[in-house]
Amino acid sequence: MYSCEDRLRAVRLYLKLGKRIGLTIRQLGYPTKNALKRWHHEYDQRLDLPAFYVLQPRYSQAHKE
Repeated sequence: MYSCEDRLRAVRLYLKLGKRIGLTIRQLGYPTKNALKRWHHEYDQRLDLPAFYVLQPRYSQAHKE
């Protein structure tokens, strides 16, 4: 899991490099292509990234019983 600062650094570098995924990943050594796309999409929507994510349970309590 990457910190908020790591994700912001990756998105800002991605934008600075003209949205070149491969070059961004090579320079930073992280993240995966799909993670960077997802972070960029979130950044476009909010102009920021959430500090953390809340995972939704896969099954509801009623479904488990």
